[in-house]
Amino acid sequence: MYAIVEAGGKQHRVEVGQRLAVERIWPSLEPGAEVAFERVLLVRDEHKVRVGKPLVEGAIVKGTLTRLLRGEKIIVFHKKKRKGHRKTTGHRQDLYEVRIDAIEA
Repeated sequence: MYAIVEAGGKQHRVEVGQRLAVERIWPSLEPGAEVAFERVLLVRDEHKVRVGKPLVEGAIVKGTLTRLLRGEKIIVFHKKKRKGHRKTTGHRQDLYEVRIDAIEA
């Protein structure tokens, strides 16, 4: 059984027991907290597929926040041609690691 959920503006395919890195959309939570993904777009079990329009009604994916982490560094480079202007900056996204505990549909 798997589901497709939307979190932080991105879609993720999740299964029970999977560890998932999502953007920090719950800023006040600490590791060990229970989280719920309510924006479930698709649920598939052994026999059928339920596709939402746009969400699957009554479906929820529950998980546990395991740790806080940071994404890989992204280099941002700005340049203006013929002006001699160059600027390089970097960015690391704050992430949560979530363990998926249950898919309820």
